[in-house]
Order: sequence, then structure tokens, then C-alpha cells
Amino acid sequence: MQKLTNRSVQINRDPMTFGEKIYVPAILKGLSITLGHIFKKKATVSYPEEKRPFSPVFRGLHVLNRDEQGRERCTACGLCALACPAEAITMEGAERKPGEENLYREEKYAAKYEINMLRCIFCGFCEEACPKDAIYLSETVMPSNYSRRSMIYKKEDLLIPHPKKQENTQ
Repeated sequence: MQKLTNRSVQINRDPMTFGEKIYVPAILKGLSITLGHIFKKKATVSYPEEKRPFSPVFRGLHVLNRDEQGRERCTACGLCALACPAEAITMEGAERKPGEENLYREEKYAAKYEINMLRCIFCGFCEEACPKDAIYLSETVMPSNYSRRSMIYKKEDLLIPHPKKQENTQ
């Protein structure tokens, strides 16, 4: 029969020696590897006591930003929802009513803004697409949850607290 490739190797079928039969060299080689790993620095971190440092480009939870006067920056343009490859962002725009100038920066604002964190892949495209710097990904790790409903973050969960209201409470 003709060989298909030149990669085939002839197997040595010589009878094993006494040392090979009792596997002493293989056992000693395995023990030397184990002993070498015992004295190396451990890669594991004792989590609650120690926290491992994150990369400077780590992307965590989404945050909706406010401007210096405490007004919402989001104008419901929908660019973040269009840029999201996982289609995790849904929003509905609304018109600002007279007397709400202190709440919203532009005439149009996001009446409903939701991010489904189960679908989000933390790519950061929403942050790059936003022309008003209204959304950014913080360095906060996303908490785990048991229910799907609690993983859909609404606008109230994502907004930074109002700076003027915080000053009054302190």
C-alpha cells in the first residue's frame, strides 16, 4: 500500500526494559513537575479579601450621564441603539414640556431607556456612537442576579444621581 503523506512515523515495538515496566522514570518525571509548580507564585486570588486589578480599558456597567446643571444629556437620538450589535438598548423619545428646562438639556429626551444586560456584550459601541457623551461604561463590575427582569436596567437605574439633590441631603 502506498503512503498518503510523509508524516507517518515507524513505531518502536521493542520490548520494554524492567525500569520502563514499573514506570519509575515516568513517575519521577511527574513528581518533578508537581514539585516545580508547588514553589511557583499562585495565579489565584482570594476574592473577598483581595480584589484583582482590572485593565485600564475594562468596560463595566452602563451609566447615563448628566451635565453640570444636573440635566440629562441623552436626547434620544437612538445612535447608541443603532450601534449596539446585540440590540440590547431600547428607547422611546418624548418632547420636553414647558417648565421642564431644568430636567432635560434638549427639546427631545429619552422617556424610556432600557438596556438588557443579558444581551449586552460590553463592546463600548454605544459609548462611541453617542454624540452628547450621555452614556459611558464605568469600571463597576456587573452584579449577578437570579431573575431576568432585574437584569433589564431602566433609565432610573442607569442615571447618575442629581448633584443638586445630593447636596441638599448632606
